[in-house]
Amino acid sequence: MTDDRITFHYAPQTRAFGTRFLLEELGVPYELHVMDTRVGDQLKPDYLAVNPMGKVPAISHRGVVVTEQAAIALYLGDQFAEAGLAPGLNDPRRGDYLRWMVFYGSCFEPALVDHAMKRPPLPRNNSPYADYETVVAIVNEHVGRTSSFWLGEDFSVADALWGSALFWVTNFGIFEKTPGVAAYIERVTSRPAFRKAQADEAALVAARDRAG
Repeated sequence: MTDDRITFHYAPQTRAFGTRFLLEELGVPYELHVMDTRVGDQLKPDYLAVNPMGKVPAISHRGVVVTEQAAIALYLGDQFAEAGLAPGLNDPRRGDYLRWMVFYGSCFEPALVDHAMKRPPLPRNNSPYADYETVVAIVNEHVGRTSSFWLGEDFSVADALWGSALFWVTNFGIFEKTPGVAAYIERVTSRPAFRKAQADEAALVAARDRAG
């Protein structure tokens, strides 16, 4: 019999929060494997056997390991299609959905990190994301056209990724919280699943800090 449980390899106060938010939105049970990145749990042999990159998030499900935040989100959206959070293969939104999910990891996050670290930009033809200004303009233009959620009127997997990401990068001060961005973040972070994930993470951090 195939084990249908989801094991969620997770560390608080990391990008894994977006996956926790998505799991709460999907309403599927999962088992937390909690690590403390402050003491290097993610670099211990048992976890490196799961993800040799030593990063979170990762999930184990039905004998399959999935790493990389966007890949996990895509996998979960399709595995639990009955939740209606991912456009199906014949949905006209599917192409746009895939584009934005991959754009996050291939362009948005690398551009912001390079800019925040003050790394000299590569020549445009050599850069995987063109340039920082273009990436920021594309995201802001999209958010400016978004009256509700990332793909339209309905919340989707894309919002779990982009909403949680914009929440954190604006809090860190590495992406401008324009009125449009602020309104989008508010729509996402006011959802019960986000609030629950946030409260659960806060309780976990508090317990960890009390334990020393």
